[in-house]
Amino acid sequence: MDCCGQDEAEAVVSYRKYLTLEAAKDIFVLTYDRMRRYEGTWHTEKKLLFPSYVFLDSENRRVLLKELGESRRLLCIRQAEEGFLRDLYGDSRHLKMSKGIVKNGFPKVTEGPLKGLEQRICRIDRHKRIAKLMMPAEQNIGYITAGLEITEKI
Repeated sequence: MDCCGQDEAEAVVSYRKYLTLEAAKDIFVLTYDRMRRYEGTWHTEKKLLFPSYVFLDSENRRVLLKELGESRRLLCIRQAEEGFLRDLYGDSRHLKMSKGIVKNGFPKVTEGPLKGLEQRICRIDRHKRIAKLMMPAEQNIGYITAGLEITEKI
């Protein structure tokens, strides 16, 4: 759901107060770790995967829409995207940094949540220590960003 410029954390608190459990059983944001270099050292930062969006987990869309009213814009995630995000994030809703190597021009993730998902990696920025992962093609979400530190190139 689009936060409409509102702070995501405030939106989560607000929706948790406003919506019943019948409408939304859980309200959350997805985050990932990212490395940034400043003051001469590397620091891990937590970033929002989808800035300006809050996720509403609901089994009753009709009740959810009734409680929200018509002023809010909902984007529905299909089963393929939901399954991919649930497998990637699990229950934590936070994606830790992964580490890997590049061997013969192809990434090989050695540790972290991206291990085994090398075929989904479509771009690596070694300087920013991030990777772009392709989402399942059912919807136009496109790519998501995840932290990936390449420690060696063979």
